[in-house]
Amino acid sequence: MENLLELNNIWKVFDGVPVLKGLDISLAKGEVHAILGGNGSGKSTLMKIISGTYQSSNGTIKYLGKEVNFTRPYQAHREGIYLVPQEPKIFPYLSILENITIGLSKVNGETIEKVKSIAERIGFKVSLRDDAGKLTIANQQLVEIIRGLIRNAKVLILDEPTSTLTVKEVKSLFDIVRPLLKNDIGVFFISHRINEIFDFSDRISVLRDGNIVLSGNTSDFEPIDLIKAMIGNSDYNVSQNCNTKYDIGKVILSVHNLSSEVFKDISFDVRESETLGIAGIVGAGRTELASAIVGLEPYHSGEVIMDGKKLIPCDAKSAREAKISYIPEDRHKYGIFLDIPFYETISSEILKKISKVFLNKKQEKEISKKYVDELKIKVLNDEQYSRMLSGGNQQKVVISKILTTEPKVVILDEPTRGVDAKAREDVFQIMRNLKKKGVAVILISSDLEEVINNSDRIIVIHSGEINLELDKKDFSMEIITQASFGVI
Repeated sequence: MENLLELNNIWKVFDGVPVLKGLDISLAKGEVHAILGGNGSGKSTLMKIISGTYQSSNGTIKYLGKEVNFTRPYQAHREGIYLVPQEPKIFPYLSILENITIGLSKVNGETIEKVKSIAERIGFKVSLRDDAGKLTIANQQLVEIIRGLIRNAKVLILDEPTSTLTVKEVKSLFDIVRPLLKNDIGVFFISHRINEIFDFSDRISVLRDGNIVLSGNTSDFEPIDLIKAMIGNSDYNVSQNCNTKYDIGKVILSVHNLSSEVFKDISFDVRESETLGIAGIVGAGRTELASAIVGLEPYHSGEVIMDGKKLIPCDAKSAREAKISYIPEDRHKYGIFLDIPFYETISSEILKKISKVFLNKKQEKEISKKYVDELKIKVLNDEQYSRMLSGGNQQKVVISKILTTEPKVVILDEPTRGVDAKAREDVFQIMRNLKKKGVAVILISSDLEEVINNSDRIIVIHSGEINLELDKKDFSMEIITQASFGVI
């Protein structure tokens, strides 16, 4: 087949660190080329280079036989390369038609008729006059695809398009995209769901540490081949310095048959001085599960029992009073106050405790200093705004905030995302110190080495269900990866 796109010797370097290391990859007309890889493998960087968001540090890109150098996404759009993001970019208060045509230099009757024709061709049955905010996620994905097709896209990049879709919606999406291939459109398909890759793609490339480590026709591979390519030749061994033993106590938190729209029939126990790791790919339902446990999201059946007492569903106050603390994945949005002095974030959970008629600023700062010293938070002075702290120190401020409540259970969701290596180790040491004090820790992370190194037990969630549970003696990077991707 004739190539639409050819990338040769592509490098990308950020601050002296190579993220892509001389990649060669192509996309043929009428082909679905699946891209697979773990966190930090380089998938997103590669797609951003193709779509004009980033520029490569070295190498060449040929599109339709001609060398191109896109410096802005609109240049790639103009030439027919369109990225459909994992989270659709929708303007909820504009009509669907306005969402599709936004940014076009001219919108006339001919344009509108073309939109209607494309919508009909791909089976989009919602009125174009409706507000886009009313659309389901599946239909928002279709709006993104129509946006690309109205711009005469020849290359569609589908970035995790199925991560929030039901099985039926996934099938519908594939049924819509397949006929487009007959018009010589090529598709890059990024997914963590290995079964979908085998169902939908013609070719597969696996990235690891910025290199393509496996590439070929889909029919030539088995799922285990992809897993082994992603994790390397040897299994991962737990490092000894993270293997400190603690006397694990009684069951403190029990989750029984918890089900919602996102997860199904989840059951597990956590004990005092134990770390339970929850592994799984993005979109598996781990964050939603954590949010449900602490009362931030609803569930329609099951129960959460803390220290022998059943918690009130969807009641964050009930969880807080039971001494369950949650550090969310997005610390900027939910965990920290960026534009006030950092000590005010630290004390924010215990204001009633340290104030009578007026807030006791002196006591606030004394409590803050205790955690600055204990957690080694680097600050210039006690009035420094949180925004001015490094990512690692911001995370320590968020952890300090929940430690002021003297929790019995701490749930950490991606606690080391966006922090440097030293801060990561500091976070792990904080976890070990919590265990010494008898606190139960639940660690949610997409970094399998992080989960393996810091857990006593691991459960793996795939598509909203637990499909594996392992004790420390049975930890295996290969087995956990297979379970995360639904291969076992």
